[in-house]
Amino acid sequence: MTQAIRILLIDDHTLFRSGLKALLQRQDDFLVVGEAADGLDGVKQAELLRPDVVLLDLDMPVMNGREALAQILSGCPDAAVLMLTVSEDGDDLAECMRGGARGYLLKNINADFLLDSIRRAVDGDSVLSPEMTAKLLARLRQPAAKASEADALTPRERETLSWLARGSSNKEIARALDLAESTVKVHVQNILRKLSLSSRVQAAVYAVEHGLDKA
Repeated sequence: MTQAIRILLIDDHTLFRSGLKALLQRQDDFLVVGEAADGLDGVKQAELLRPDVVLLDLDMPVMNGREALAQILSGCPDAAVLMLTVSEDGDDLAECMRGGARGYLLKNINADFLLDSIRRAVDGDSVLSPEMTAKLLARLRQPAAKASEADALTPRERETLSWLARGSSNKEIARALDLAESTVKVHVQNILRKLSLSSRVQAAVYAVEHGLDKA
């Protein structure tokens, strides 16, 4: 008998999470090893439980799915993280896939598609809801941000950006640069504003794409 696929559920809607758990546990090859109602608890559960698959909601309290994705993969790089969300936004989709998600699934998919997607993700495939495929291709065809935008960053902001590219937290960056954590927070906010980005994950992707991930 093959080993069951160990799954962690991270979603702030208790009723949805309960229904999802019931569906998954009816499968002989699935084992739900844990649940979390927000991204921060989800990160902690992932580090503790080391699941094979994480089903991760996008919009949650305390820590959203984008930030949780980065931290989960930092601590559990082998986990297959599947975003399970109501968001059909192309930017959300592209950001999550660039951030390392193995798939992006809408909550309106049927049960068989979800079960098949989980099995495919464990085998290394990337999975998308059918209606999101065209959006991902269109979003990725858009021209990359110009590297000249980075000229507006101060030397310290560039240094901070290089640490963001490594998935470091504000506390870790503050320790590495011998700065107050509040100062690092300001640097991060300035970086996002100057580069017209909306999240730390986007900043990390920008840094890698433009060769700014080395201090």
